[in-house]
Amino acid sequence: MKPFILALLLLLLFCTYKTQAQTTNLMYIDSQGRMRWTKDKTEVYLFGVNYTVPFAYGYRSMKALNKDIEKEIDEDTYHMARIGVDAFRVHIWDTEISDSTGNLIDNEHLKLFDYLLYRLKQRNVKIIITLEAFYGDGYPQKDLKSNGFSAVYGKEHAGTNETAIKAQEKYINQLLLHVNPYTKASYKDEPFIIAAELNNEPAHNGPKSGVTAYINRLIAAARGAGWTKPLFYNISQNPFYADAVAKSGVNGFSFQWYPTGLVAGHEQKGNFLPNVDRYHIPFDTIPEFKNKARMVYEFDAADVLQSCIYPAVARSFKQAGFQWITQFAYDPMGNAYANTEYQTHYLNLAYTPPKAISYLIASRAFHLMPRKDYGTYPADSIFDAYHVSYNANMSEMNTPDEFYYSGTTTTAPSNPAKLQHIAGVGSSPIINYKGYGAYFADKLENDVWRLEVMPDAITVRDPFAKPSPQREVVHIQWADQSMQISLNDIGNDFDIKAINIGNAYTTTATNGSFTIKPGTYLLIKKGHSAAKWTADKMVGYLGLNEFVAPQPFSHEPFVRHTPPVEVTAGKAITINAKVINIGTDDKVTLIVGRAYGRPMTIPMTANTVYDYSATVPAELVTSGTLSYTIQVQQHDKYLSFPGGHEGDPTAWDYLNTDSWQTFVAAPDGNLSLFNATADREFANTFSMSYGRGTGAQFISGEQTGQLAFKASVQSTRKSQEMGLQLYIGGKLKDRLPEVANYSKVTLRARMQTGEAGKLRIALITNDASSYAAYIDLTDQYKDIEIPLSAFKPDSLLSLPRPYPGFQALWFKPASYSGLSVQKLDKLEITTVNDADEPGKPYGVEVESVLLEK
Repeated sequence: MKPFILALLLLLLFCTYKTQAQTTNLMYIDSQGRMRWTKDKTEVYLFGVNYTVPFAYGYRSMKALNKDIEKEIDEDTYHMARIGVDAFRVHIWDTEISDSTGNLIDNEHLKLFDYLLYRLKQRNVKIIITLEAFYGDGYPQKDLKSNGFSAVYGKEHAGTNETAIKAQEKYINQLLLHVNPYTKASYKDEPFIIAAELNNEPAHNGPKSGVTAYINRLIAAARGAGWTKPLFYNISQNPFYADAVAKSGVNGFSFQWYPTGLVAGHEQKGNFLPNVDRYHIPFDTIPEFKNKARMVYEFDAADVLQSCIYPAVARSFKQAGFQWITQFAYDPMGNAYANTEYQTHYLNLAYTPPKAISYLIASRAFHLMPRKDYGTYPADSIFDAYHVSYNANMSEMNTPDEFYYSGTTTTAPSNPAKLQHIAGVGSSPIINYKGYGAYFADKLENDVWRLEVMPDAITVRDPFAKPSPQREVVHIQWADQSMQISLNDIGNDFDIKAINIGNAYTTTATNGSFTIKPGTYLLIKKGHSAAKWTADKMVGYLGLNEFVAPQPFSHEPFVRHTPPVEVTAGKAITINAKVINIGTDDKVTLIVGRAYGRPMTIPMTANTVYDYSATVPAELVTSGTLSYTIQVQQHDKYLSFPGGHEGDPTAWDYLNTDSWQTFVAAPDGNLSLFNATADREFANTFSMSYGRGTGAQFISGEQTGQLAFKASVQSTRKSQEMGLQLYIGGKLKDRLPEVANYSKVTLRARMQTGEAGKLRIALITNDASSYAAYIDLTDQYKDIEIPLSAFKPDSLLSLPRPYPGFQALWFKPASYSGLSVQKLDKLEITTVNDADEPGKPYGVEVESVLLEK
């Protein structure tokens, strides 16, 4: 198609879009680029998730687990609505529903996607569909063989190969004209599909004019099918082509944000609120970028279990002008026990209750909080009615109507008499709960509330490590737990009546206290009738008696324990563990090895249903290494952990040697903040130089068996930072308060290039106050003592490196609280290039950093 003909067609189609969009569609984009509801002209704010069960691994995993996929969708969409989801986006795996020429294939994947859209509509969830995924359907497995056009041409040729573009035009036309058999509406006419993103994360190449022309052809294909709604295109994936994208005829631009990187292979620990403090957009200088709508198609704080992040993300997105936010990705309940779908992401109401409640708070914040600048962390930890806390691992929402908290809090509701909705994990001044699941309390009328209690969720393994369907990471347990509710509305002796199917439990509170099991209930003031609240009633878009929750995956005993990194000799220590799948008569015993004689056995005390503890006496905590196991005895069966090995570890013929070990330091001994040999797996490294022998890597140190962190480049240039950041809070906590008054660090390092140079070392506290010292190095390894008084306020690196890469690398807090050993959270080591002499080789090696008295 010749350029002038295409331009004329686009103009005609744009006029049609402008005319119809403001009359028949639920949403339109005004002249300032703001999405508005057609009905009342108010601004659109929607907060939701991606969810992939109809396609790819999500689909295959449900099949492998013999799940009814439509039932899975029913249950997951209920939970989504329960935590405030009102937006849904997913990239359609076109490779599974198309042939090589772009014809749409009406198969089970498309049918399930239709069913999902139908169920989402019933929950009042608005939808943006991304028309093409552009890649295979394998991850985390190998791609399956496909005849779809994406499999034939690949992402790199999709925008330049004429046959590939024609296939996309045909596919887009047929997809938008496809009629959903459940809603009886085509995609182009379905009102709840309020917009579309043309494709997912394109990989553009070639001239910029070709990119603009390609996008305009896809626009023409959509408009030619009768599509009158906004069209978005990804501008953040390929910043070099941002101006070419902006010059196209799209109505808005899509962005993503992964502020803690992706696929660490383990849980990331430390304070990441600085990573989500602000979303930077570098395209404001492009004239065509202005007055276009902005959406976030994917975001997540990957590899992070903390429940303080999502509300801060919502705040930053609203400040940046976004109106549509969808997290990637909500885990299906059917495989969330193992987190196999996307190991770097993990969000599910049943399996990650603190994160799910934090997500609910984020959704409400995004909808309700004013769009303004809330300052810089830590000043923005409290914003409007919301509060996030890294140290408490919690977020809160506190308004007269709604009180939500993702962990135990001492905050009192702002107006208890006006409360309509409560949701939480743990306890608060109005609900005291001993369980480990989420709960929701919603007022139905005066004297009647609806209570929903999820089963306990116990994290038993790192959910971000290598996944397997055989590896349970969070264990679900249906246990009776104690609860106390203090609401003047229903008094202290209210009735509790189960209403979900299959649950006949009833009881009466005494002084507000009662025993509860997972399910949905009515809480009824004594003497009040709740007869009108029948099972068929709806509460918003939730059924009054709805309740879904998974059953336990495993039934074998298991012990989850993280040993202290380092303790001090001569001081008693407490060993804590979570133990699942045991009976009330089963015994849990701590078995501590001794230098001479038989191990000491110490009975462990059950503090809750799952939490056990025992104290190792001071005389056993001697300088060196403390080795111990935890034994579970069920009648005459013994299991020893770690490992779950059968047999009694105190028996003479017990052969297994697995044990937990803790380093026992001599009194006033040094504390290791960084050792390259021990810490390489968990250190976040960063380099802007890649190539053989350069960048950030771990190599052999000066002595056999010792590694060193090396950062090097062949030719330096300005702003070529390289470095390392390591969470150290866990190393200090069991040596406090002894090391609180230590006054220096000792760095063992050298320059690698045969010349003198500098190195920067920073100590970062748990409120993101960074203090740095700049050290002169020679080409010989030396132990360099640095007094803590030499560390001065400085910026810190945002590591893992946020994506997209145009986000800020350095962060400076709003204030500094003072350098305190007790508050240390992270250690940072960075290179210092000489900007006055670019082009020189540069390399530094660091073996260790010690905290000393």
